Amino acid sequence: MELEKKYVPVTVHFDANGKMRPIEIEFDEIRRYHIDKILDVRRAACQSVGGVGERYTCRIRGRESYLWFEKGRWFVAAKDGK
Repeated sequence: MELEKKYVPVTVHFDANGKMRPIEIEFDEIRRYHIDKILDVRRAACQSVGGVGERYTCRIRGRESYLWFEKGRWFVAAKDGK
């Protein structure tokens, strides 16, 4: 399975201290995914598609997924061509 770096729009909540929390990922015009819970946040590299940034480990629909914030943009590692 080939993966690609896919930049995605993300709805984010900022608290009074400026801490950001992603709420929803808009994968495309049809698919939007609510983030049920943030499990971890750390600086990390994306080994599968490249890039370094803040990696958010998220629970979405009962499954763990990674979401990266790199240089002011959000991305996911997505199946090629999707």
